[in-house]
Amino acid sequence: MKTAIRILSLALAAALLLPMTLVLADGDGFSSAYTYNYDYWGELRESPDAYRVDQVLYSGTLGLDTPMRRPQSLFVIGDDLYICDTGNNRILQARREGQKFSFVRTIDHVEGAQPATFNAPSDMAVDEDGNIYVSDTNNNRVVMMDKDLRFVRDYTKPQDTTFDQKLSFLPNKIVVDSSGRVFVLATNVNKGLVKYEADGAFTGFIGANKATYNLWDYMWKSFFTTKEQRAQQASFVPTEYENVYIDHDGFIYATNTVFSEYDLKFDVAKPIRRLNSIGDDILIKNDRYPPIGDLQWTEGSLDYGPSKFRDITVLDNDIYIALDGIRGRLFGYDPQGIMLWAFGTKGNSAGAFLSARSVEHMGRDLLVLDENENSITVFTPTDYGNLIYLASDQYLKGDYEGSADTWRQVLRLNANYNLAFIGIGRSLMRQEQYSEAMEYFKMAHDRENYGRAYRYYRKEVVEKNIVWIVVILGCLLIIPPVLRQVKKSKMEVEAYEHRQIAH
Repeated sequence: MKTAIRILSLALAAALLLPMTLVLADGDGFSSAYTYNYDYWGELRESPDAYRVDQVLYSGTLGLDTPMRRPQSLFVIGDDLYICDTGNNRILQARREGQKFSFVRTIDHVEGAQPATFNAPSDMAVDEDGNIYVSDTNNNRVVMMDKDLRFVRDYTKPQDTTFDQKLSFLPNKIVVDSSGRVFVLATNVNKGLVKYEADGAFTGFIGANKATYNLWDYMWKSFFTTKEQRAQQASFVPTEYENVYIDHDGFIYATNTVFSEYDLKFDVAKPIRRLNSIGDDILIKNDRYPPIGDLQWTEGSLDYGPSKFRDITVLDNDIYIALDGIRGRLFGYDPQGIMLWAFGTKGNSAGAFLSARSVEHMGRDLLVLDENENSITVFTPTDYGNLIYLASDQYLKGDYEGSADTWRQVLRLNANYNLAFIGIGRSLMRQEQYSEAMEYFKMAHDRENYGRAYRYYRKEVVEKNIVWIVVILGCLLIIPPVLRQVKKSKMEVEAYEHRQIAH
């Protein structure tokens, strides 16, 4: 009997420890939960799961005759999913019907093009008319075809003095806007994105990364090296981006993985940027910490160093999700740059990744491509995640009271969720309940919004009590002079009387 009880106790202990072994599989010493966030002080806080694994797509589940090999990119338009199967020189098209994905066709050639086949394609895009653009890297072109795979045009190396003609044109990532303009992220091009008009004409570069350098290195290079040595050393030139995505408003989100950890901490590196039409970064960052992924890391470590965003996707409500290829994590941020959640880990179990390469979305569902596993993990929001989305959407639509109520539901599930306090405060401020908003901003340690609410509250108090304020000010301004005049008159009368008595 005692043996049976001992075995049962061990089994229960193993069952309790099993979730811990899953969430601690990272081994980086920082993340103690699969889903987490950071508080005001930058300390990691566990949270309910914002997403769960819905399904994992493999070559077999898609019904492919030839398995995928080193796929590099995903693209979603409507219910269609395009997979850039780089190792097999092809693009795969699948379609979602309900929750099931079905294989549609293989795109491995272009009718009327020379060459007609692809060579290491690395990315693709599809416009609203169904035209397909493929970043055909080793063929040194971006090729455009119609929905029936007939050649339309290609975009090749610009024959322009601004493009170094000694360099090979190696298009890596591409985006296409609603006007048909094509923006190409090309390997070894450090002037920004290569821009082509809809007719294929090259019109320059946009969004060049600014050069960064260490002051000591700059001084050493300038004063303590010879001209020949300086010529052999790497110049301080800007680096190219890692990936790009274009949102529904035509703004280009770009990720950058080449930076120093020092620059990252002081918001100089800017690993996520939102580029306008002239290439300026207009990403909003209204949180205490910029959107850099994990706030804690081991300095100088490759595996446990800072987050490196390999890809990014943007939902229709401007919430953006960045994919950290270092630890296989997804970081969600609202339009103000405030972190919503983070989840993910390294591994080969469901919800973990060996080499996370690309992220896309279908509605609120997220799709993550694993290059080594040749798989696509489909995540769907939990009730907790949907509440966060709902509260954000309600606020954007002007339903401030509904947004505040939804944020209160979020707080019941996660009392440490700072954004819920901020969200309630924003909603109350929109409803002109400034005093109540100040309380929530105070709980969130949000000094900026607290100050804004206080200014409105002070103005409201003044306007409500303007009559009494005027009366009091009037009294303060009128009564003292009157009293002084009365006193003066009294003193003059007394002096006159004293003079009369003296006479």
